[in-house]
Amino acid sequence: MFKKLLKKVLGFSGKKGSGKTAAQQPTEKRPLSVNYDDNLQALQQIFDLCADILFREFTINPKNPIRAFVVYVAGLTDYEMISDHLLKTVMQATDTLTTSVHLTRDNAQQILLERLINLAETSTTSDLIELVKKVLEGNTVLVLDGSATAIIAGVRGGESRAIVEPDTEPGVRGPKDSFVESIDTNLSLIRRRIKSSRFKNEKFEVGLLTKTKIAVCYIKGIANDKVVQEVKQRISRINIDSVLASNYIEELIMDEPISLFPLVQYTERPDKVAASLLEGRIVILVDNTPMSLIVPITFITLLQAAEDYYNNAVFGTATRLLRFMALNIALLLPAITVAAFSFHQELIPTALINTVAGARQNLPLPIFFEVLLIEFAFELLREAGVRLPKTIGQAISTVGGLVIGQSAVAAGLVSPISVIVVAITAIASYAIPNYAAGTAVRILRFMLIFLAGVLGGVGIVSGLMVILIHICSLRSFGIPYLSPLAPLSLGDLKDTMVRAPWWAMLTRPRLFAASEPVRQDPDQGPQKPDKGGQRS
Repeated sequence: MFKKLLKKVLGFSGKKGSGKTAAQQPTEKRPLSVNYDDNLQALQQIFDLCADILFREFTINPKNPIRAFVVYVAGLTDYEMISDHLLKTVMQATDTLTTSVHLTRDNAQQILLERLINLAETSTTSDLIELVKKVLEGNTVLVLDGSATAIIAGVRGGESRAIVEPDTEPGVRGPKDSFVESIDTNLSLIRRRIKSSRFKNEKFEVGLLTKTKIAVCYIKGIANDKVVQEVKQRISRINIDSVLASNYIEELIMDEPISLFPLVQYTERPDKVAASLLEGRIVILVDNTPMSLIVPITFITLLQAAEDYYNNAVFGTATRLLRFMALNIALLLPAITVAAFSFHQELIPTALINTVAGARQNLPLPIFFEVLLIEFAFELLREAGVRLPKTIGQAISTVGGLVIGQSAVAAGLVSPISVIVVAITAIASYAIPNYAAGTAVRILRFMLIFLAGVLGGVGIVSGLMVILIHICSLRSFGIPYLSPLAPLSLGDLKDTMVRAPWWAMLTRPRLFAASEPVRQDPDQGPQKPDKGGQRS
């Protein structure tokens, strides 16, 4: 009932739109003119009051002058390539050509393309709308007098961020590169790892105003064709005026519109993307953002880190088990503390309750309000530390937590046990690799604290049952969210809470429905040599 009411408030109908909205992409065409002045005037009108759009007029062929102009966006093009490989080449055309070749208005464009312009990426267009689109993408357009076709030169460039170590997913061992804001650079980082023609990437354009490029990546023959088609259909249905980051696409394509748990995984690590592609999953790259999207996902994958696969299997398993313990601590410890001291004192050892009782004498607030107050203060400090500059953000959050906690205990407002519980909970929450999953745990923790303060252990169990029912009902592109635990898949348990050695992971995850489930030959594990030095 609550979910239906919330959907109505948000205006979500659940029905597929017809696509005929105000944000519909224009499909009209406007052919270029043969007249030089008409083309120049039309482009100047379109780019009126656009100070970053530059025009450069010149003439070629002094014996029989031909007027021409180029148009490009400042900051999105490579000025050196425009000067050396386009303008200089075209303006010196007469000096470069042999005496047997005569440049005229009729053959100027053909000669420039075939003999003079030495750029790897060139094309032509006779549509003014297409020409404007190419200019805004960072290309340079050359228009000649007497020609109704323009030359498009691929000289995209400009300032961009260097490839650096990932900020959100750092690791001790493994690759240190991360995605950047350029979709072409990000595709090249994946291509360096998957050197196969089976790695496919299909590009889409979404956003009436932003015209954001989106690439759907998968490995042909490994990824399930039905899931790939579903991903492309969901992206094709998007009709919006702007896409500024990958989370726009995430919210528009996920299965469940209202859920705390992320149904699409994001990452800035190319190695993690390559590993997901090799498992049969699909990756969505969005231009102007370093965060890529991975579908389908399960809740288990949100608790796995890329570094698990770069260390020994025993070490990786121990780290994962520690991470699952941290998940339970971050979710349940404050609620269990409130329930135990408020309703179930008989469960607490006598020595501990005597110590706590002595520390809680003369305190003005029940432990329920103490934990809520400290948790709220810690969340404020965490948010402030994120928003402040890096040079002072970490210091403010650390010093603020110490000072506020110590001062509150010294002033007799809260007990030391509450501060200790909240501190342990905060440390455990940092062990969750995925930030979105950690945020969901933080929100659910407050819900469980409230239930524990009202109903005690019964409230905690009831809250956990609601959470479990909700998670069991979730799907990510048709894949059950709790797989391979529910439904149970024994073959896939080797890469869940434990990490089996590489030689034991013969098949890809079954529930991802990979077209080629087998990824390696069997019997590749370590073998001891016999006495003669030969392997058995």
